[in-house]
Amino acid sequence: MDKRQITLKDIAKELNLSPSTVSRALRNHPAISKETKKRVQSCAAKHKFKPNTLALQLRTSQNKTIGVIVPEIVHYFFSTVLAGIQEEVEKENYNLIICHSNENYEREVKSVETLLDARVRGILASQSKTTEEFSHFQDIVDNGTHLVFFDRICTGINTDKVVIDDYRGAFNAVDQLINSGCRRVAFLGSNPHLPIANNRRMGYEDALRKHNIPVDKALMQVCDTIELSREIVPALLKIHPVPDAFFCINDEVAAYCLQLIKSAGFKIPQDISVCGFTNSYITEVTDPTLTSVDQHGFEMGRTAARLLINRIEGKETRGGIVSKVIKTDLVVRNSTK
Repeated sequence: MDKRQITLKDIAKELNLSPSTVSRALRNHPAISKETKKRVQSCAAKHKFKPNTLALQLRTSQNKTIGVIVPEIVHYFFSTVLAGIQEEVEKENYNLIICHSNENYEREVKSVETLLDARVRGILASQSKTTEEFSHFQDIVDNGTHLVFFDRICTGINTDKVVIDDYRGAFNAVDQLINSGCRRVAFLGSNPHLPIANNRRMGYEDALRKHNIPVDKALMQVCDTIELSREIVPALLKIHPVPDAFFCINDEVAAYCLQLIKSAGFKIPQDISVCGFTNSYITEVTDPTLTSVDQHGFEMGRTAARLLINRIEGKETRGGIVSKVIKTDLVVRNSTK
């Protein structure tokens, strides 16, 4: 008998019992004799039998499995979101299946198919950067499965969402840079088709307008990866007059921006200030330490999971779309004046 694949039927065959008797014995059913329970439980322990929880839940119509689709796992923000999701899910005795799209549209579509095939009760999703067609998310809703977007949302899908106040986070950060004396603030943003990218861009532009500073399109670049920063930051440092601040879409880009600025001979923050977005562990180990917008990823994860579970269990009865907004905080460190 293959120990890695042992089933109820295998145990029943070995003990010359029916599968239903084995099942009841393992559940300590009072109709099964103590002797039979002991034989079954001893055999199960010998072969390291593990019950198929998902199959049992499906048979009893008590499936308590939730799926999650994230663009990145190693990214600090998404890892903290996952931690918040897991804490809330486990508290309610739900199981979790995590799918990683790796910022790839095809993998995201496959993840949706996988989770629907697993008959999850609900899905938490944050779309990839490369996703511009959303029928796979509509399939979730059409399937009758609950869907909650978090952080990166699809505005064309009629479902609940939990987002960061990206506009206010960007506005406050740029406002602080300007109040410290900066006048030429470069914006290193992300793909404009993502709502979070547009919201941060609008916050950046409105902060400039508040101080009657013209919006200079030459200082606004799509630069959301380390690879892009190697090309774009040195080019911006050659503009005359040079930017006196960089507001970056994430901490990874901001940290690399710090290195490139120092390598070009500028002092931080005396010559150029740098601000990131996430408030990850990187902010404490850069030289100088990095000012950043705290997104409160753990709180986002808990909030999104709670909203989804409430929908599944009928506790959230409001019709239409429920949108929850997580506030941000600017954490000022030594990379800004």
